[in-house]
Amino acid sequence: SGLCTAIVFWAILKWDAHSDEPGADKWIVFIAYVIGLSIGIHLLNLLTIPAIVLVYYFRRYKNINLESGIIAFLISIAILAFVQFGIRGYTVMFAAYFDYFFVNTIGMGFGSGAIIFFLLLIGSLIWGVRYSIRKNKPVMNLAFLCVIFIYFGYGSFAYIPIRATANTDLNNSHPDNAFMLYWYLNRGQYGSVPLLTGPYYDAKITEQQDGSTVYAKGKNKYEPAGHDLVTKYDHNTFLPRIYSQEKYDPQFYKQWLQLGDNDTPTFGDNLKFMFSWQIYQMYARYFLWNFAGRYNQQDGQQQMGGFHGYTDGDWTTGIFDKAKHLPKSVLNDNTYTPLYALPLILGLIGLIYHYRHNKRDALIITLLWFFTSIAIVMYVNQPLQPRERDYSYVGSFYAFAIWIGLGVIGLAELMRRKLNARTAGFVTIGLCLLIAPVLLIKQEWKSHDRSTKLTAHDMASNYQNSCPKNAILFTGADNDTYSLWYAQEVEGVRPDVRIVITTLFGSDWYIHQMQGKMNQSAPLPITMAYDKYKAGTRDYIPYSDAKVSDSVELKELFDFITSDDPQAKVEMQDGSKLNYLPTKNFKLTVNADDVIKNGVVTADQKSRIADSMEWKFNGNYITKDNLAFIDILSHNNWKRPICFSATMGSSDLNGLEPYLYKEGFVYHLIPFKKDAKDDGRQTKVNTMVMYSNMMNKFKFGNYKHAKS
Repeated sequence: SGLCTAIVFWAILKWDAHSDEPGADKWIVFIAYVIGLSIGIHLLNLLTIPAIVLVYYFRRYKNINLESGIIAFLISIAILAFVQFGIRGYTVMFAAYFDYFFVNTIGMGFGSGAIIFFLLLIGSLIWGVRYSIRKNKPVMNLAFLCVIFIYFGYGSFAYIPIRATANTDLNNSHPDNAFMLYWYLNRGQYGSVPLLTGPYYDAKITEQQDGSTVYAKGKNKYEPAGHDLVTKYDHNTFLPRIYSQEKYDPQFYKQWLQLGDNDTPTFGDNLKFMFSWQIYQMYARYFLWNFAGRYNQQDGQQQMGGFHGYTDGDWTTGIFDKAKHLPKSVLNDNTYTPLYALPLILGLIGLIYHYRHNKRDALIITLLWFFTSIAIVMYVNQPLQPRERDYSYVGSFYAFAIWIGLGVIGLAELMRRKLNARTAGFVTIGLCLLIAPVLLIKQEWKSHDRSTKLTAHDMASNYQNSCPKNAILFTGADNDTYSLWYAQEVEGVRPDVRIVITTLFGSDWYIHQMQGKMNQSAPLPITMAYDKYKAGTRDYIPYSDAKVSDSVELKELFDFITSDDPQAKVEMQDGSKLNYLPTKNFKLTVNADDVIKNGVVTADQKSRIADSMEWKFNGNYITKDNLAFIDILSHNNWKRPICFSATMGSSDLNGLEPYLYKEGFVYHLIPFKKDAKDDGRQTKVNTMVMYSNMMNKFKFGNYKHAKS
């Protein structure tokens, strides 16, 4: 993405230098192609469009004034919106509804309507090019060519439905049809955030309505799979920044804004959060890391205090941070990288020089900086984040780096007042090499050198090597996903282990994938037919207390909540009938011989095996991931070990903590008799297995010899 961003900005400068020559517009067509390609990587590249349009405006139009400049800017925003929502989004959406018509109404096969739509689209674009040539309309011709070449680049996304149809092992969302592809490209799994209007975090829901219908691919046609939910709240605000009602976000807002539990947030609090958290903490701090300096690479979302203003993850110049008061652990850490604000000062010199000598070009760079920084901040509207997000703003660092380059010229101009031009040039170049690349390499190379650090690589193996043979390993998302997938798919680490991502397990496509073979792992013991869990079916199974006093056998409970019998359902407020969970008290009868035969424990541990496992489910409703897990546990009969990564939260463990034993970096489900004194999972260890794993299987990330 960074490469594409650099290339398109370089290309528009190339066009600017040769715009009066015949054929110069090929550079603009080239830019369109790279923008199309970049959409398949990351959307950052689209934010260069306003700056590119201004370059075109300043070069092509002679009567430049404020009014025409504003019009040019608005046109640039319209072009950005057209590419982002029109080409990138609505193209696939229109293809989906064409496909719906041809499949559901005419009775043709899946994909037929999408193919016809794209043929019509291609024909329209070709007609537009020919029309512009016949009527001698060069600007129209250039516009049509740019759209065509954006589509050429965007066509790289064709590999996604091709790969999905091939049904590869890693096949997120299974986007083998236009509707699923549209959902996939629009990051449907992440939901949406309010931008111009929306609720405060303490707003109460007043009404929920069904929105547009969601369609899924059925056997012979597209079938309704629910509706988008339209939610109305009792109080909203303009430009909502403290809107999220996710699990930890309301409390975070209160802590950050120093609000009490009974305080009602105001629009002032809303703006305070925008400036202090979203703009300063989540952008300005990152900007200053790069050009002023940084205390360390710790998570900066927690205020440490106690060291005269020092906070983990904060920026510093190294001059005014009262270093003598800092703890030695900070000063001696390789990640303490003060840059003395020298790159920042050089960039500010370049910015001032640029505005004094060429306001138009300076405005273009400013626009590039704004759209790759503050505009992103406003668009993504971030609440509390699980990790730093500085990578999102690389484009704005590019823009400032241009001013650092111009700062060299500006500094040379200042020195020419005291020295001759030749001497001033040499002194400036030497000084600026020390200020920028030499200083940056000296201070930051050691903290960026990962050549000896193998922790992530080795931990991925350790997770899987903690598991018994043919285990089912339940893990969380991202950090517990991609490294494990890499180790298994690329390096062939433990292909017998089936990795199950709990955050994906609530999707019908993922459950369906788990019912198939993968590498050397047999299908999971999920007995449900697809119709039992497809999208729109059993998305939500509420708990309704049926006053069942005893624990219920898990298989009986599973049969009840997957039954299509109307008597096994409860009527909801809207009149619909849903399966329901009649009790939270679960029971699983244990056959000790099966447990030993399948190697879950050794024969000498037979006396510790319980006749049955009894536990309390820890939720108020069941979703598809819980349902699939209950299916596995009911029908596994201890044939495959069930493990959970050590990082899993209690909500992912279904209340099974009393039966989870640590065997390394995973907890292994073992039906030992419960210890009345301990129902947790932190202190229970399957000692000999864990010792063997640690001593004979684990790798330790080159801790001993890695550079700190």
